[in-house]
Amino acid sequence: MKSLASVRRLSAAAFPAALPIPFHSIPDSRGRDHDFISVAHSHLLHGDWEALNALAPSLTPFRTTHILLRLRHDPILSLEFYRWSLTQGPPAAHSLDTHAIVLHIVTKSCRYTVADRIFRQNVVPRTQNSTSELFDAVLRTYRLCDSSPAVFDSMFKSYSHERKLRKASETFRLMRDYGFSPKLKSCNAFLSSLLDRGRADVAVAFHREMQRCRISPNVYTLNMVISALCKLGKSEQAVCLLERMEAIGCSPTVVSFNTLIDAHCKKGITELASKLKNTMISKGLRPTEVTYNTLIHGFCKEGKMREAYRCFQEMKAAQLKPNTITYNTLINGYSGVDDIEKGSRLYEEMVTNRIEVDLVTYNALIKGLCNVGETKKAACLVKELNGKNLAPNGMTYAALIAGQCRRKNSERALELYKAMNRRGFTPDGDTFERLISTFCENDDFEGAAEVLKEMARRRMALDEALLARLLEGISASGKTRLASELQSILVGTRLVPEETICKAGS
Repeated sequence: MKSLASVRRLSAAAFPAALPIPFHSIPDSRGRDHDFISVAHSHLLHGDWEALNALAPSLTPFRTTHILLRLRHDPILSLEFYRWSLTQGPPAAHSLDTHAIVLHIVTKSCRYTVADRIFRQNVVPRTQNSTSELFDAVLRTYRLCDSSPAVFDSMFKSYSHERKLRKASETFRLMRDYGFSPKLKSCNAFLSSLLDRGRADVAVAFHREMQRCRISPNVYTLNMVISALCKLGKSEQAVCLLERMEAIGCSPTVVSFNTLIDAHCKKGITELASKLKNTMISKGLRPTEVTYNTLIHGFCKEGKMREAYRCFQEMKAAQLKPNTITYNTLINGYSGVDDIEKGSRLYEEMVTNRIEVDLVTYNALIKGLCNVGETKKAACLVKELNGKNLAPNGMTYAALIAGQCRRKNSERALELYKAMNRRGFTPDGDTFERLISTFCENDDFEGAAEVLKEMARRRMALDEALLARLLEGISASGKTRLASELQSILVGTRLVPEETICKAGS
């Protein structure tokens, strides 16, 4: 994204002196052109659109330009004529200059929404020109219309809303060349689009550029920069920015803290995340459901179920209602540490409190039951899904297969694997490896080979240690033909180094 990098290049050196806005004049109307323009202007002033329709086929960019310039002090009539000319006039009735003149007229009269609509619906689709050509047209007609800098800001904001980031970046650069600065609202629109497109790096660079241009941020700006820093893994810098917010004149919000709490939880730094929550409270901000759900998820991911449950209790004490996400996170956490009893109690609490139970809830319970070998109870829960208008998905089957593998029931695991395939769900690498490992433990090397062939067909690599174990087992059982067949398949896929395959099968 070379043009987006121009934001970073701008930061490398001081701005040169602003370029002067060029003076530009257009030829006076003469002869037939003058007569046409005068008659059309008269019809417009008198609202005689029927008479004007007869003139429509003879519109040219030159005539349209002169008519718009005569109307420039009447934004409503200018806009009516412009819209009429787009529908009634020939396709060649407009040029970049005529579109630019209309943008000048509506922005000078503070009709920014109209300008944005014209830019998006008429200017961009009808002009395939480069950003610089369009900018030049606006610049060229700037003095003709006695315009205001808002017209350039409107361009920048419209490109930002349309997520045309290269063009927005180029417009910003050209604005700076001529000494224009975008409004804060437009800068925020650009930052938002950058984050939506995953360009956190450019968002941070653009914020630095805003500082150099002395564009004062607001809390929305800084929250987006905090988010960008967190996405880049720079949570320490994000915390520093949070601490500087009040000095900048912006008080941190719940969103500021929630973003940082989420970033710290994702990095496994739940202690700092919890401290941020306490700092948030000390500043008079009330944590939300999002705050607690994020912390609970962070604790559960680390297996810190005591801290997660304490957070859950604190959430309820703060008069916040745990939702489906809260319960699902906790149930999944307890399933991960094989505490199905607490997970089941939370499920019952959900039902009692009439909190929606979804497939994620059932999958968490099924996973927990399978983890402790309670596969029959897990199967009963699967049957319950039909009554809830829910259907098993890939996660359901993966949990059931894992449960049967834990019990070393390779036949039932293979049946579930085949059912999973029939339903159109693709097993992940862990599921394949569990199946192969279970078959190997049961000395069912042909079953393991069948699964390995499927992995090869899907171009999924098997763990080298498990592959060695499988090939050694096949060779030890005297199935040399099967060993050779698998070696040939694996060499063909090139998913495992050939020397590794040969060594394992020797």
